[in-house]
Amino acid sequence: MERVIFHCDLNSFYASVELLDHPELRHLPVAVCGDPNSRHGIILAKNEPAKLFGVKTAETIWQARKKCPELVLLPAHHDRYRELSRQINRVYQDYTDLVESFGIDESWLDVTGTLHLFGGDPEALADQLREHVRGNFGLTISVGVSFNKVFAKLGSDYKKPDATTLITRENFKQIVWPLPVTDLLYVGRAASRTFDRFDIHTIGDLARFDREQLFLLLGKNGAQLHDFASGEDRSPVTPAAQYVPPKSVGNGLTFSHNLRGQEDIQAGITRLSDQVAARLRRYHMKCNGISLAIRDPAFRDIIRQQRLDSPSNLAREISQAAMGLAKSCWNMDHPVRALTVTALSLVPEEEVSAQLDLLAFGQDKKRERLEKLEETMDSIRAKYGKSSISHASSTQAAGGSGHAPPPGGSRSYLEEE
Repeated sequence: MERVIFHCDLNSFYASVELLDHPELRHLPVAVCGDPNSRHGIILAKNEPAKLFGVKTAETIWQARKKCPELVLLPAHHDRYRELSRQINRVYQDYTDLVESFGIDESWLDVTGTLHLFGGDPEALADQLREHVRGNFGLTISVGVSFNKVFAKLGSDYKKPDATTLITRENFKQIVWPLPVTDLLYVGRAASRTFDRFDIHTIGDLARFDREQLFLLLGKNGAQLHDFASGEDRSPVTPAAQYVPPKSVGNGLTFSHNLRGQEDIQAGITRLSDQVAARLRRYHMKCNGISLAIRDPAFRDIIRQQRLDSPSNLAREISQAAMGLAKSCWNMDHPVRALTVTALSLVPEEEVSAQLDLLAFGQDKKRERLEKLEETMDSIRAKYGKSSISHASSTQAAGGSGHAPPPGGSRSYLEEE
């Protein structure tokens, strides 16, 4: 049986939630930002009128106001976003038990087995779902309907706001293939640069390109992206209840040129720690320990581990621990070919008890601010790609080849995402 997959995307989610309390601002350009009083704060979300001025998520407030001097800025309320996200996902579960969240404002639904209960017409069911969310929450969603997850997501992005787009085996070449290749799920900055060199500019160009050559260029990621473009994605919609949490999470990278010196190595570790921390938060896990693997140009590896003072999923704390390991075991003047940062001894967030001794009391608010900051970064990346925002020190890291074998471990869990 052909699968029927929905991808539901809450339109301008943060901004739309804030406008529920400020309906008088609905027709004005509005943006949600971290600190409206700081010109160095960043834009977290914007409404449709602000988009018309070219306001973009992740740009600074002063950049946005240069484009739109009348931009209205509102503070973020992350607790409310999370609660509404939970409520709306419960609504999705009234239509199917196969619901997979993808960030705070997006979810896939597999309605293959329940479609007959709602009339059998997938487009009509998507319209019904949009009406339900709009009527009960005052928010709008765009719904992509297709036979796989990747095309369903492209469908929800195709028409906004408050729209349904149906992508079938019969029409996907007309709808999907003319789109920019960067619109395809998981096409990051490195893959995009490679595609540019080979004149792959659209999703259709990618589908028509030789799959074996893509494997040689980008490893299994290249072959997977070719399958996505060709409509061959078969990944299941996986509910949280069926999810088996990992025991460790790691990211490794072979750099395009050797790192040398503390600044270079710190940048590489920061970049990888940021990726590891983001994955931990996605899995709602924290780690009790860190492992750092270093490979030199002669392919000699050294691996060190360290237990953390308290469980963490913060990039800053993971990076500090990993850099401490590097300083303790590596001569900073020696070249580094590859690094791997791995989070060990994972525990679910809800099982982590707060350390409430007097010495830690003053750190509670600081940790809370850092957690909210990194959750905001996760939301931006989920919406606009992994490269849309990063920690400052990681931008100095040399480019890498994500498909090269990382040091000190199997690619089954140490590959770069």
